[in-house]
Amino acid sequence: MKSWFYTIEMTLLIMVGLRFVSGMIELTVAGLILKFNSVEKAIALNAMLAIIGPTILVTSIAIGLVGMKDQLSISKIVFIASGVILILIGIRK
Repeated sequence: MKSWFYTIEMTLLIMVGLRFVSGMIELTVAGLILKFNSVEKAIALNAMLAIIGPTILVTSIAIGLVGMKDQLSISKIVFIASGVILILIGIRK
């Protein structure tokens, strides 16, 4: 009998792992904010999350694109990359 784990693509597992780590970081920071009970420290911790979130997003998308390289034409990859860049520009201050 084959396990379901072996039917999942490695690229997908890496992307899921990144999102899991990102979620755990978010939950840890939420706990720290409650523990410190300080608006100043909450702002500092949120600022760190503002760096981590987009980094995880771009890394996850890049890994996904590498995993799909055989299925995508170069023009589609350019359009997707442009979309990611526009998202990052849109969320800037």
